[in-house]
Amino acid sequence: MLNRISCRGCLPFIAGILSWSGVFAQTSVDRDLLTQIEKIRAVDNHAHVTPARVPETAEAERPDPLGREPFAYPMRLLVTNAEYVDAWRGLYEYKYLDMAPDHTREVLKTKLSLMREKGDRFPSWVLDKANIAAVLVNMPSLGPGQNSSRFHWVPRADGFLFPFGGDDEHIGGFRKEAGLSSQPATLAAYLETIRSRLDEWQAGGAVAIKFAVAYVRPLDFAPVAETDALRLFERHAQGVSLSAPEYKSVQDFLFHFLAREAGRRGLIVQIHTGFGAEPYFNIGGSNPMLLEPMLNDPALRGTNFVLLHGGWPFDREAGALLMKPNVYADFSSQVFLRSTDALSSTLRTWLEWYPGKVLFGSDAYSEDTPLANWEEKIWLASRTSREALALALTQMMNAGEITRARAVELAQMVLHDNATRLYGLQHPVATAER
Repeated sequence: MLNRISCRGCLPFIAGILSWSGVFAQTSVDRDLLTQIEKIRAVDNHAHVTPARVPETAEAERPDPLGREPFAYPMRLLVTNAEYVDAWRGLYEYKYLDMAPDHTREVLKTKLSLMREKGDRFPSWVLDKANIAAVLVNMPSLGPGQNSSRFHWVPRADGFLFPFGGDDEHIGGFRKEAGLSSQPATLAAYLETIRSRLDEWQAGGAVAIKFAVAYVRPLDFAPVAETDALRLFERHAQGVSLSAPEYKSVQDFLFHFLAREAGRRGLIVQIHTGFGAEPYFNIGGSNPMLLEPMLNDPALRGTNFVLLHGGWPFDREAGALLMKPNVYADFSSQVFLRSTDALSSTLRTWLEWYPGKVLFGSDAYSEDTPLANWEEKIWLASRTSREALALALTQMMNAGEITRARAVELAQMVLHDNATRLYGLQHPVATAER
């Protein structure tokens, strides 16, 4: 269950209801600007790219080549969404315009054949097809085909917030990903474990840590003194069960500690904001404004934070938080959940505010949908992002807010430069393998 969540990232079930589709429908995209934007090699701030693998022979013969969604998805994520035909054409030279069963079986065989042919080069080949230079991979570890400078690791740190376990089904998975197998004896020993694990992750190539804790509790992390956390640890060690508010205080202290220690190491802290991958996810508890007291903490001003998914449907709130010097936001998942028009309205608002804080992200993931997995989603995310950027920037040019040269500069920042600067990335501008 936990792996499914980590691979899906943020999947809403109310996307169509909240979409602002058509807000900028009367504006035609500047085609020359779009052409220039399409040439930019992007950096994907957040994705769940899976390692290269050798497909099993039986995969090509499955009776449902499209697969099936685990619950009622919004329109653009349905495996029957015609946009996937564009992805198949862009990735696998699909020669049809429909999703006829015989045709989808054919393209599935083509995809599996390419996976075998490319081997460990397959993930990089997909990035080339999507015109992506590098990707930050949020998975428990990197694997085959992800050992080049184009793949950067982002482990998940949520497990450290639950030293005494918990009833929620996700917490066990969180703790396993953090490498926790037992409960700590003392607070001091536990803090040392966290420091050591962060050092280990950074030595293993991690450039950031991620929190998906909104799946378990709201994002209202209050300041808690270490003496209070120590007292609660000692009570638990004496066999006293902590109340829910007391356990929350422990978690709040540990989140501040983790964020501070990450900042000291130059690790970026990514936080899931906005709705999640389950129909009964607590959307209100993931409003990025709940983070504001924590973001204002003077002790954390040396830590840079990224609001994953741009907080949607609280995208205006996320945009307002960009005023804080150490806060950034990506629009991952919005790229395949919302229409180009709807996404462009968010991007224009952010670009008119703090364009140096806006990051491209896909949130591409995989599950039992072999023709709508991370490969197809990252391709579609790249296309939608460029079109939405072009639309927002065209609006700004038409309004006399920016010049054409500035529009291209802003697109370069959003798609590439902002992430490269934030994470200190150095990667070759590889020649695309076609």
